[in-house]
Amino acid sequence: MSTPSFHAVILAGGRSARLGGHPKAALRHEGRTLVELTAEAVREAAGVVVVGPPELVLPEGVLRTREDPPFAGPAAGIAAGLRALEALPAAAWTMTLACDMPGVQAAVARLREAARAQPGAAGFLAVSPDGRRQPLAALYRSEVLRGACAGRDLTGRSVFSVVGDLPLGDVTVPGDATADVDTWDDVRRHHLT
Repeated sequence: MSTPSFHAVILAGGRSARLGGHPKAALRHEGRTLVELTAEAVREAAGVVVVGPPELVLPEGVLRTREDPPFAGPAAGIAAGLRALEALPAAAWTMTLACDMPGVQAAVARLREAARAQPGAAGFLAVSPDGRRQPLAALYRSEVLRGACAGRDLTGRSVFSVVGDLPLGDVTVPGDATADVDTWDDVRRHHLT
């Protein structure tokens, strides 16, 4: 079965308040930044856009945009990413990823497998073994995600407030696949610098 085409929206524009404003996307694991690791996880995407600040160094070939206003939240970030991807040829699926999950590559693989197995689905959310659903490690049918975001003011909105009513399947992923970095304890636990 062929691999469906997909785009990826990587969110990297938060305030990192619990890290004293130190940008999560610039944290490093074995010499590579978290935004680089996240972009590498979706290297097979037809197009990748990072929603984040202009000073963030991005891998070659990755688009950049910013939500308006900056720091308007993850739902607004996804909408900004979708607008930037309109410049590229359409893809059947759109993956959304937060840049602060060092092990997300395992989730990417499982989500893509689910799309191959159920090509008519609206989308899939990564779910940790303890049952926590993660809309920022998810794969949505592109037209479904665009429809959920269209014509709405998403400033300050959570992703679940936008996609929570969609008929999304759950895909269980390894526990570390969606473990995120929010605090300095998380930085140490993930061996980041």
